[in-house]
Amino acid sequence: QVQVVESGGGLVQAGGSLKLSCVASGRTFRRTTMGWLRQVPGKEREFVAAISGSGNGTSYADSVAGRFTISRNNTKNEVYLQMTSLKAEDTAVYYCATAVTHFQPPAIRSPAAYRSWGQGTQVTVSA
Repeated sequence: QVQVVESGGGLVQAGGSLKLSCVASGRTFRRTTMGWLRQVPGKEREFVAAISGSGNGTSYADSVAGRFTISRNNTKNEVYLQMTSLKAEDTAVYYCATAVTHFQPPAIRSPAAYRSWGQGTQVTVSA
């Protein structure tokens, strides 16, 4: 089973950028669809972005499309989330997770498609 650890969160001003990283364990990483999700206290965890095992397929939530970019490096077992033009509403704990299914939009946009969550990394965007 793949285990993940996120890093890179912090405090940034609105309009700024931040890059999150996720390192995963396990020999099946290159065949595993990975996702980033986020959660605000008192709200459901929501999908942000997903990337197929090869990296050729990506999917984004409408709220972040055009501002966030998901990528991966299979030689390092790492997944990244480059966030630009950040808004106050992007403030959340961001989680990296492995998908239980193959990369199949729109199903891959459901939080239920993921397991093996990391501990999360806090992103705070000041207005």
